[in-house]
Amino acid sequence: MEPCRIISVVGNPKPASRTRQVAEAVAARVEAVLTAAGHTATTDVLEVSELGAGLLGWGDPAVKAALATIRSADVLVVATPTYKATYTGLLKLLLDQIGGGELAGLPTVPVQVAAAPQHALAVEVHLRPVLVEIGAACPTTGVFVLDSQLEQLPAQLDAWGAVSLPAISALVAARRAVPTSVV
Repeated sequence: MEPCRIISVVGNPKPASRTRQVAEAVAARVEAVLTAAGHTATTDVLEVSELGAGLLGWGDPAVKAALATIRSADVLVVATPTYKATYTGLLKLLLDQIGGGELAGLPTVPVQVAAAPQHALAVEVHLRPVLVEIGAACPTTGVFVLDSQLEQLPAQLDAWGAVSLPAISALVAARRAVPTSVV
């Protein structure tokens, strides 16, 4: 069986950002739980900022390749900094190119990084709904991280993972048990 592909989609306009750090830490937790469940797993990162102006239209080859990568994932981690109390326009440009329901139940973890605690609900109120609209299955609460608390990220992910990672693992196992032509 092919390895489980965990793809982190990072919607920060700045490459190699703190948002990417958080996305990679979440993906590593997902990889660990899938490996413990007997799957082999790989992780990769898609930096939306690298798609540049190709996001402004339809049919750009690099954007098509990025969308193919997203569709080929077994788990998505979609991470964004918080801009104006929601996700970035850059991420929105990419997500707008995915049709309603197109992700067909793909297990997805929404992740937001913010400077202020009053944005804590943004991951559930703004990011999760757009992901569900395009067909993502978000079986867990999203991950919300304050910039000022990045040094506490391992402990935060331990607490989140204790509840959330079994649900993600179960969803991946269920999807992999269904013949490809059905999914």
